[in-house]
Amino acid sequence: MAPPMSTPLRQRWKDYRHRFTRQLAGDISQPEARRRAQRHFDIADHALLRRVWTNLFRLAPGVYRSNQPDPRRIARHAAQGLRSIITLRGETRYSYLLFEQEACAAHGITLHILKTHASKPDTPETYLELLSLFDTVERPFLIHCKSGADRTGVASALYLIDQEGVAPEVAKRQLALRYAHRKGSKAGVLGLFLDTYAAARARSGIGLRDWLATEYDPEAVRARFKAERGR
Repeated sequence: MAPPMSTPLRQRWKDYRHRFTRQLAGDISQPEARRRAQRHFDIADHALLRRVWTNLFRLAPGVYRSNQPDPRRIARHAAQGLRSIITLRGETRYSYLLFEQEACAAHGITLHILKTHASKPDTPETYLELLSLFDTVERPFLIHCKSGADRTGVASALYLIDQEGVAPEVAKRQLALRYAHRKGSKAGVLGLFLDTYAAARARSGIGLRDWLATEYDPEAVRARFKAERGR
């Protein structure tokens, strides 16, 4: 068995990808710039892999989750009636969002952009913004991040709790290996975030939005996760 990539080598690869990404940010309007952006999208952002692995699942009637869609997949979704996409990758000038914005505009899909995180629980304001968006987003809609595993998983769980009345213990199944979520990784903190709400709900019956607004402490969740991991 080949040895795992050493930390220095892993860091050099990460630094190279960041430099590569920065060099290609911000332009797909000219042919050569577009070709460079496509290479970045295919290689650094793993779009080539996502052509065969979509991580696409139906969450609820008119609601779907997946990894980052490419323009061809967006065109197919539009033909099937998709009206909206929520990306959790945030505002950026990198290839993946530029291509997504272009494709959504071409096919009449409304794109909503929100920044969330995989390795730490987000702020109450961020989660409440997401829940408010669930109230108004035009359906059918798709929610995604890069791989459709962690950020998409916790967002899917929040949707089920808030919009479908699913118990948090059941909704937490959206963070599972079948979606490529690894609870033993740093992203496992998202499961603890949901567990923390489940415990509060069991004690007092508090609703998700009230808990986020009045009781939720992301730093306390992070500290507990680090302590439980022994780090």
